[in-house]
Amino acid sequence: MLKHSAAAPLIQVEGLNKAFGGKPILRDVSFEVQEGAITGLLGPNGSGKTTIIRLLCGVIDSDGGRVRVAGSDPRRQGDDIRRKVGIVTESASLYHDRSALDNLRFFGRIYGTEKEDDARAERLLKQFDMWEHRDQKVGSFSTGMKKRVSLAKALLHRPKLLFLDEPTNGLDPEGIRLVMGYLKSVAQEENVTILICSHVLQQLETVCTDYLFIHQGRIVEQGTPEALERKYLQSVELLVETNVKPDHPELYQGQYPYRYEGENRLMFTLRGKDEISPLLRQLLAEGWVHSCEIVNRSLETLYFQIGGERHES
Repeated sequence: MLKHSAAAPLIQVEGLNKAFGGKPILRDVSFEVQEGAITGLLGPNGSGKTTIIRLLCGVIDSDGGRVRVAGSDPRRQGDDIRRKVGIVTESASLYHDRSALDNLRFFGRIYGTEKEDDARAERLLKQFDMWEHRDQKVGSFSTGMKKRVSLAKALLHRPKLLFLDEPTNGLDPEGIRLVMGYLKSVAQEENVTILICSHVLQQLETVCTDYLFIHQGRIVEQGTPEALERKYLQSVELLVETNVKPDHPELYQGQYPYRYEGENRLMFTLRGKDEISPLLRQLLAEGWVHSCEIVNRSLETLYFQIGGERHES
């Protein structure tokens, strides 16, 4: 049962189901999003991510299950939820024949924030480095510039929640880096809880506090990076740049399996992180260590580990 308390999560979903034309899209989906979290909803195209966002906003109704968003039921209180939520979709959803500032003024009137419209719009456009372009028509902007104005639009009414559906599609690497950086600052400065839907894993590693993995309409795993790492990574692959030769007879005695990855680069397979410090102490006693990196702790590694577990089950 969903809990109701002052400490209740901002989003609570239990047993959510949805089908279109008789085809199941979501199957018994359950998860929670805590206030202040930046949660990544990860899965391939067609796995149900966008459908979840639409259900949470009350744009469509579920076929079963219980949902609470900021204490409200999307089926009965969709208008109330949409007043508390900002949304950025794959498309910019802006008027291309209006300037950036005029767009924000227009949507400010819709949100009912016109009394503070100009001051709020100015602050957000400055925050997203778009103030100098405020009088240019949005139709002349690059994809990245449009995404930044879309973020400003979504934050005009000071939402408690920000839903982002594939927010970096169409952006170049620099645009992706900028948008991800803006999201981190928004979460901190605006105290906004964020749910990001994406199928591009590398973009989310630096911003998300926890993850939901969806596959064929089911949540197959969820948790913080640390908890998922403990559960799924059975060994540590440590890439070390060092001048020490690992076949030194007095140094390893077969304790740390390794392979060569190029000149002065060795890949050690360790049973856990607690073996890293003893290994490095031994290396430093014999020579230099310029760098070391755990290479199998990426979100992509976790994603395929989790997918493999599901496939085997």
